[in-house]
Amino acid sequence: MATGEQLLALAAPHVGETYVLGARVPKDNPGWTGPWDCAEFASWCLYQASGRLFGCDQNTKPAIADAYTGYWQRDALAAHCTVAVTVARATPGAFLLRYPAAGLIGHVAISDGQGGTVEAHSTATGVIRGQVDGRRWDVGVLPPMLSYAEPVLLQPTVPPGLVLRLKQPNMKGALVTRLQQALAARGFSPGDVDGAYGPHTAAAVHAFQLSQGLLADGEAGDKTLKALGLR
Repeated sequence: MATGEQLLALAAPHVGETYVLGARVPKDNPGWTGPWDCAEFASWCLYQASGRLFGCDQNTKPAIADAYTGYWQRDALAAHCTVAVTVARATPGAFLLRYPAAGLIGHVAISDGQGGTVEAHSTATGVIRGQVDGRRWDVGVLPPMLSYAEPVLLQPTVPPGLVLRLKQPNMKGALVTRLQQALAARGFSPGDVDGAYGPHTAAAVHAFQLSQGLLADGEAGDKTLKALGLR
């Protein structure tokens, strides 16, 4: 059985390659060098290491399987292989997953076991070495087709600052109003400027992020707020 360290070694040489949201990747092509999106990159690396699909619309045809963070969520929950983010942070080749909101995308990255990541990040940056800390993650994932060593040292993760996103009930407040006004001023309609972070606002944030080459998950964290002049 392949190890998390072996998967990480497969991922690392692709740093610097191109990101295209929605790119389709033949998981059984070992020579693929992009373009990638986050879920396609994660599923390709996992298939190359293990010969098995995970996180795809159907996990039987590697040449055409479509990877998506929602399918990563589905498969991780079905396989009971989710772990705490602190565990994934300390485990080479583990995955860090942000679940997608309805109609949007999430994000998935590969942990290097030392607080860093390898991930297909965004149009502006491509495949990068990033950081676990200061970002919002829902769970870690240890797919069952890989072998993982017990993490040596667990350290608490540094939480992100305020991240505006779809929740039930809706997030509300003056910052949401300012966000909606800034989006509208740039031609991205958030619906009613009502101070509530609902689906229309999330869709407008997603469209703005795409226009700026940012990670387009419809969540307004520090980088998106800075790009809108709100930080």
